[in-house]
Order: sequence, then C-alpha cells, then structure tokens
Amino acid sequence: MTTGTASHTPSAQPAPGIDAYRLALLVFATLAAYIFFSFDQHGISNDEEVQHVYGRLLLDFYTSGFTDHSAFQYKNLYLYGGMFDMIAAALERVIPLNVWDLRHLLAAGFGLLGLIATWLLARLLMGETAGLLALVLLALTGAWSGAMFTHTKDVPFAATMVWSLYFTTRFIVRLPTVRWVDQAGLGLALGCAFGLRVGAVFAVFYLAVSVLAVVWLNGRCATTRLAALRHAMLALVPPALLAFALTGLFWPWAVLSFGNLVQAMTTFARFTFELDTILDGSVMKIGALPGHYLVTYLLVRLPELFLLGLALALSSGMRVLRNSSTTTATRQAALPWLPVTLAVSVPLAYSLLAAPPLYNGIRHFTFLLPPLAVLGGAGLHAAWRGATRWPRVRQAGAAACLVVALAHAVTLVRLHPYEYVAYNSLAGGLRGTEGRWEQDYWSDSVRAAVSMLNGYVSNLKTARRTYSVAVCAEPIQAAAWLAQGLKVTRNWNKADFFLSATQMNCHKALQGRIIGEIARDGTPLAVVRDRRDLTGTDRQARSPE
Repeated sequence: MTTGTASHTPSAQPAPGIDAYRLALLVFATLAAYIFFSFDQHGISNDEEVQHVYGRLLLDFYTSGFTDHSAFQYKNLYLYGGMFDMIAAALERVIPLNVWDLRHLLAAGFGLLGLIATWLLARLLMGETAGLLALVLLALTGAWSGAMFTHTKDVPFAATMVWSLYFTTRFIVRLPTVRWVDQAGLGLALGCAFGLRVGAVFAVFYLAVSVLAVVWLNGRCATTRLAALRHAMLALVPPALLAFALTGLFWPWAVLSFGNLVQAMTTFARFTFELDTILDGSVMKIGALPGHYLVTYLLVRLPELFLLGLALALSSGMRVLRNSSTTTATRQAALPWLPVTLAVSVPLAYSLLAAPPLYNGIRHFTFLLPPLAVLGGAGLHAAWRGATRWPRVRQAGAAACLVVALAHAVTLVRLHPYEYVAYNSLAGGLRGTEGRWEQDYWSDSVRAAVSMLNGYVSNLKTARRTYSVAVCAEPIQAAAWLAQGLKVTRNWNKADFFLSATQMNCHKALQGRIIGEIARDGTPLAVVRDRRDLTGTDRQARSPE
C-alpha cells in the first residue's frame, strides 16, 4: 500500500506548532507509568501456569548439562518456543516479586517494545507525524495496551514480528548497501520470533518476497539481477546464523531434528480441539469457523479512529496506484511499503481462505495490530497532507480526530485494568458484547473476584473453618490469591463458593446467591456466588448455555 514516499531516514512533517517527536516521547513516558502502576493488577491467564512450568523445564535442560529432556515431553509445549517463559523463569530466581506479577511486568515490557518498533517503522516510512499517529492508534487499542500484561505469548511474539518488519524494511531500502546494525537487528528479531512461535515463518516470507522485489527492480538484465540476488543472499547469511542460534537457544526441540520445525508448522495448520467460540451471537466450534472470523473481530475490536485510518490508507493507496505511472522510479518509491503491506495482507488472506481454527477473537493474530497501526497512521497523515488546500476542513478534521482519540482514552480508563475487553461502537461497546462476542476470555477479572471473596469471608461471623471454592477457570487462577481458609475444589457440587468470569456464560454453571460482581460499563465480567445455603438439586452443576 503506497500512502506516501518513504525515506531512508525519517523526515518529520508535523502539524504547525506540534513537535511530533516530543509528543511521541510523552506518550512513551505515559505508557511506562501506566505499566509501572498497573502491572500487578492482573489475574493469571488460562495457560500461564503450564507456560511457566515449560520455562522452568527449559532452564533445567541447560542446567542439567542437556540431559534433562522433560521439556520435550511436557504436554504439547515443545511445539512452541520458550523465550518468554525461559526469561521469566530465570528472573524468578533473582527478583523477589510475585512470579505472576513478574511475568505480567515482563510481558508489558515486550508490549512497550512493540509500540516502539511500530513508531520507528511508521517514522521510517512516512516521517515523524505518521510515527506519532501509529503509536497513538496502537496505544489506544485495548487489544494491545490492555492485553500486553496477560497475553504472555501473543504480545511478545507480535513485538518481535514488528521488529523483524522494521529491520526488513531498513535492509531492503538500503540495498545494495548493507549495514551490520540492520543485519544484527534482523537476526535478533527473527531468532526471538522463532523462539516464541513457528508463525515467524511469515516474517521470513515477507523478507524473501521483499528482497526478490528489490533484486528485480534494481537489475537491468538477468546477469545484474543474479549478481544482486547473490549479494543480498550473502548479506543475509549473518542474520540467518544469528536467528538460527537464538532459535536453538530458546526452542531447542526445533533444532534437534530438521523435521521438528516442519512438524510444528503442520501441527498448527490443522490444530483443533473441543472448544467453542462466539461470533456475533453464534456459538460455534473452533474447527468450523467461517473464513471471515478474524476480519469480523478486527472490525469490532479496533477503535473507530483506527478503522478510519485504515480506510483512508486504503483509499490513498488505491488512488496512488491508479494515478501512478509504471516507471521504475514509482515502483521503487512504493517498494519500502511492500513488507508492511505483506504483513497485513498475507495473514488476512490466509485466515479468509484457509479458515484456520481460532478462538478468543483476534488473540492469535495479535501480531497484525502493529502493521495495521502503521498503515492507519499513514492513512491519517496522508489525509492531513492531502487537505492542504482546505485549511478549515483540515483543522476541523484534526480536531474531530483528537476528540475521538480522547473518547477512546476515556473508554480505556473506564475499563481499567481490563482494557483488553474493549469493543468499538460497531459492537455496541462492551455493553453490546453480552451473548454476542468474546469477553474476558483470559479470566483476568477472577483476581479481583477472589479479593472480593476474601473480604466477604473475613467478615463472616461464624466459627473459623476451611471453605471450598469452585472456579470456572484453571485452579491456579484463584488459588494464587485466595486467603487462608479458602481452598479450590474440583468437586463443584459440594463447593461453598463459586467464582467465574462471565465469558461464555460460565458463571451460570452453578447456582448461588451473588455476593460480588466485577463489572465495567455496566457489564458483569466476573461474579462471586455464596452456595452454602443450597441443598439438593440446587447444588448440582448444569450447562451454562
């Protein structure tokens, strides 16, 4: 998508009286403060315990002198890279902080790195103002800024992917010149991406296609193109070696046999299990989703200003393509936009055509958000530059965008610390999600529900005893925060209390008097039930449907 002319160095073209660079630094400072003051307010995600165990087992593999292979037999975690979990397990040994809060702080750090890379990429392509706009769009997206605490695989992977995209763009726009910083950055980003998920093959594809495009455009004949290809391939050897080394470090199973990487790719291409998701009110199996599942969720999850930026980017790109001649110069001007365009179009096309098993909305495609933000920021900036002939319209449009951005920020404040459940007005906001869209699928609100139960039990005027608690989540998600005298039970029928997020109506699986509720925007996210007075069939679990 060509929404402007790229430069090898950022060329800021901010609005009059606005220093886009300093504003971006202010945004980063605000985000850092937000992380510092809220990282310890989040619950444990559904699969966080097994991920952390995997990280510990990977450390055991190294500390045992490569003799302990428990990590390679632990559930199906060996199919994933363990970079984040290894780092968290290592930090756990030296930092005196609750391990789950530590993981969330670390994950948020990756989220901040992803925001930095998004800003840098947009600056590289279209200057300072586009960089600021892309940064703001991503920061105002709850699926990123709210998810970056608890999505401890999705957000770190997305961050490494956008860094690989940034260095891919730097690498191709400078060819035939090669800088060691770009090589090192590319190898580091790709290695870390593979050290998290096999989905990093997308980044390799973007790199390969972009390099081939550069070779084709810069060559005048077959001989010069072959020479250019050879030069580029030799320049990619150091990044490839670094990426391979990091992949082996963080995902040793993948390099034990050449077939392991292929096995991981083929497994996830057809990976499914018994789980339901919901799409605009229709509950369906994750293995029988329509191809538009991801696109539809993007339409209702992205903030309105984000969607406007994407619409403007698409319009601008189509206009440039329609009006441009097919000269080498115009092709080369469009070339820097190829990686980010591929990073958006290829995964979307894959999801539309292959209809892979998905759940939790856009979670597995969180890595789409940074390149989408880059295009959205570019679209808004292109519209600003294109309206120079109408200064009043331009100013009114900028003011309207500012008001909308502030409205998005207010929405996130109201949802705090559950910003990741934010939906736009197309879904009716969070209020419109009940019975229609995925909500608190990571049971983030269970931690606050546990605190509510702890306070309730401490005020009971009864003899001290141990109460059993049923949880519609993994036991650790409540057990980690329960006060003394409260114990998680798997025997739901005999439970004294019941905790549950409202996701997919799980809070209706057991009866009981509601003694507490975690809600945002008038929408319950989690409930606490007192079941001690129930008898007979009222104590029996039932289908939440």
